[in-house]
Amino acid sequence: MSPPQSVAIAFERETRVIPLADITPLRLVSDDLKKTQKFGQIRSSIQQSGLVEPPVVAPERGSAGKYLLLDGHLRLAVLAEMGTTEVNCLIATDDEAYTYNKRISRLAIVQEHQMILNAIERGVSEEVIAKVLNVNVQHIRLKRRLLSGICPEAVEMLKDKHVPINTFTELRKMKPLRQIEAAQLMVAMNKYSVSYAKSLLGATPQSQLIDTAKPKKIDGLSDEQIALMEQESANLDREFRLLEETYGDDHLDLVLATGYIKRLIENARLVRFLAQYYPELLMEFQKITDSPQAHS
Repeated sequence: MSPPQSVAIAFERETRVIPLADITPLRLVSDDLKKTQKFGQIRSSIQQSGLVEPPVVAPERGSAGKYLLLDGHLRLAVLAEMGTTEVNCLIATDDEAYTYNKRISRLAIVQEHQMILNAIERGVSEEVIAKVLNVNVQHIRLKRRLLSGICPEAVEMLKDKHVPINTFTELRKMKPLRQIEAAQLMVAMNKYSVSYAKSLLGATPQSQLIDTAKPKKIDGLSDEQIALMEQESANLDREFRLLEETYGDDHLDLVLATGYIKRLIENARLVRFLAQYYPELLMEFQKITDSPQAHS
């Protein structure tokens, strides 16, 4: 067994205070971007609480004392706007910015909800939270009540997904078992939009709604069309569960079959035989062994 390999640290262990004049941004923050809600939220947060997350910089090659800004362009723009002359930075050992642009996970809405609850439990008022985030206090109250009426199983499935607030409004109209089914379908389809949630609600039988006495009304759909949607949804649920039950066995069969075909293709005599007498079959075998699943 080979000895474990050490992982190179991606940052210096200590942060460093750097003059803003020595930091070169990789992109400009336009005037239009400074008018957006996101920029306003960052400005408000820094004004109320100071800089929480240090910008990430890397030493600029060939220029001693100069740095490239990898992450934190909006934060740095706010600081410059406020007249700040220096900032505490995290020093990266590599100057690639792809990780920060494409691979940093932002907070999901359920995580935001939990953070708001934690802040309120520590005595921070809703008004202060709203001011820090530069949003209306009603928005904070809506997020605080986000999971009211949502069953724990559905919350668990959606906790790290980027789900619109109003999607939870639609889920709240369903009974717990149907909420779980809807969450499963959302995750399987990777679709969390309000319109998709509305379609799932429309396909939900009346008996699985919280208010069973209130008839569903969906704009542009007749009662007959709604009934057809319910029937199709029930069929889809059954097919989905059948696929779930057989997926493990089917995947194992696929892995074994692919491995067997790969060994066949490595036999030169067999390849020549197939190429001469069964070229179509050889082509299909090669497609299977060249597929991404064959290398996973």
